[in-house]
Amino acid sequence: MPKNYTYDDAGVNRKKRVESKKALKDLQETHKHSSFGEVMQLPYGNIFPIGQDTFLDLVIEGVGTKVLIAQLAQKYDTIGVDAVAMAVNDVIRSGAKPLAIADNIHAQASEPALVKGWLKGIIEGANEAECPVTGGETGDVAEIIKGIVENAGFDMVVASVGKVEKPEIISGKDIKPGDPIIGLASNGLHSNGITLARKILFKQWGGKYMPQDIPEGIEREIALEVLEPTKIYVKPLLKLAREVKVKAAVHITGDAYLKFNNLANYSPGIGFEFSSFKPQPIFELIQKTATELGYIITDEEMFKTFNMGWGFGVIVDKAEIDKAMNTLEQDSVNPERIGKVTDKQKVVEIDYLNKHMVFT
Repeated sequence: MPKNYTYDDAGVNRKKRVESKKALKDLQETHKHSSFGEVMQLPYGNIFPIGQDTFLDLVIEGVGTKVLIAQLAQKYDTIGVDAVAMAVNDVIRSGAKPLAIADNIHAQASEPALVKGWLKGIIEGANEAECPVTGGETGDVAEIIKGIVENAGFDMVVASVGKVEKPEIISGKDIKPGDPIIGLASNGLHSNGITLARKILFKQWGGKYMPQDIPEGIEREIALEVLEPTKIYVKPLLKLAREVKVKAAVHITGDAYLKFNNLANYSPGIGFEFSSFKPQPIFELIQKTATELGYIITDEEMFKTFNMGWGFGVIVDKAEIDKAMNTLEQDSVNPERIGKVTDKQKVVEIDYLNKHMVFT
């Protein structure tokens, strides 16, 4: 009898993470030190004032266990794009324009070839985001970091700060039933759910394939497919925000489509219905390979874990959908209307391949 395989089975306990995150409320005690006024809480983070109507959005993000795939493939020149993307894509959720980037890399050893590869990706990501890298650090901590390749272990974190004027803040407020949800295409897995993907796809962690294998339906080595960098949405999102009122901007990362429910705290009484998905072949491969290994990864688990083809979601007023789509179609994000806001409070409904799923 096949066993359901979940993110918990892969080693990421969602319930414990939710419980642990409750401790983050303790940090609000420090908000009293904000020099220029109150810290503003938004659906996906906080911004703080540096003047009467000017706010900064400071984000720090990592790429998680995707660094292990880079080691497995011994390819280090793309992972920096992911690190930049995870930070700047979070900054723009508030409407802020990224102003600067700083990186922190903890390494087993600062091998010159590895450092050059890491920085190549960071530079590429920074250029795409049109944001300078103004600082960073590489520390050798061999007693903490252990690699799966000798002297190649590392962890990568990037911070970014952005600026937004008060009238331009994307607040998550005033969302109404009937407002459309626009999806911006992903590049594949991006940098989330990698722990589950690793343990199904790669022999190194109990899965099926060697890193150089080319599975049916995939056009290149599986390691390279998984390493495809996270798409950076800075330019299309900020351009859209200049043309229409963006009510919400959602970076579809950890917890995937469940993230939309954060918006119901800012626009009470709403839910979300999704009806259009174009997942890349890698997502089907994960489910298919799990079955071959004697597991079942349900569609529900996929939508709780992965972006399933849409890396960013935008909500605008229904009166502005045409203008929004026309603006986004000028960029390489393949926008599509993927759903709508409903009046079902804190309910996420997904219709995929005629299968109706409900998350509450």
